Amino acid sequence: MTAQLDALMEKLRSVEAEIETELAKRREELRFRLENRRIVFEQEVLRIHREIKTRASRYLVDAHPLTILTAPVIYSLIVPVLLLDVWVMAYQAICFPVYGIPKVRRRDYLIFDRHHLAYLNIIEKFNCAYCSYANGAIAFVREVASRTEVYWCPIKHARRVLGPHPHYQGFADFGDAEGFRAKLAQMKDGVKLDGVS
Repeated sequence: MTAQLDALMEKLRSVEAEIETELAKRREELRFRLENRRIVFEQEVLRIHREIKTRASRYLVDAHPLTILTAPVIYSLIVPVLLLDVWVMAYQAICFPVYGIPKVRRRDYLIFDRHHLAYLNIIEKFNCAYCSYANGAIAFVREVASRTEVYWCPIKHARRVLGPHPHYQGFADFGDAEGFRAKLAQMKDGVKLDGVS
């Protein structure tokens, strides 16, 4: 990687650290904290949240009829997402040890914490759990796929990629044959790219 790209990557890490600092400040403003991975709200905040909650029956009565009619289509996606999730878990368990690729910890991607929000009714909590699972599973799959790409084909595309995975910047440039061979040699020698542990 060039010195300029190294500097930009360092700047990106610095900005990510700043974002975390700002998120911590926002948690303080919203009066909750994390204790041993547990979310703890102040009692007064919980009381306010409970007052704001819309009952499930009111939520259904107020829902747009097309929202209710399209809900089965949304929920039907659980089948392909679940199959993909299970298949990728099996793929990783079988193939990653063979290639020496570090496994992705699924629990880092599947986060279920919105049920702690007292202002959500049971339907909203179910919807949040569904979205958390679907997005977390897809993020897990993306990380497994990206680590596979790091191992087999660490070459950037000629065209701009929207939202590349975190390992992409460490890839060889498109058209850099020597850089590609060097990346493959690094993988065979057990040297991992940034962010893969």
